Amino acid sequence: MAESAISVILAALVAGAATTAGQAVKDAYQGLKELIKRKFDSDSTAKGILDKYEKNHKSYEGALKESLTELGADKDKEILEAAKKVNELNDPEGAATGKYNINISGGTQGVVGSNPGTVNMGK
Repeated sequence: MAESAISVILAALVAGAATTAGQAVKDAYQGLKELIKRKFDSDSTAKGILDKYEKNHKSYEGALKESLTELGADKDKEILEAAKKVNELNDPEGAATGKYNINISGGTQGVVGSNPGTVNMGK
């Protein structure tokens, strides 16, 4: 399910925006956020939702999830790798158990972890 990949991205955005996040997490988060903003380049509404999500993720989760799905973020290798990096830095124990593993190969992508799923790409 695509939602699994989107959930990994959303978890990274929440982790990086947290005031308690360490500098390495914040740096990786900034990279992820800038990458998403570049992908949202022509959609100022989606950029605004991303900024609002940073301040109040519970209120804007649905709207951001929809925007990320429309963007194809759940199929974007760069975004998924950047999200994985944030999550691994933020939660090394979870990363050690494979919680944030994202496997991308050929036309199929899968997310392995507490909410696994598979997405067919390019179809």
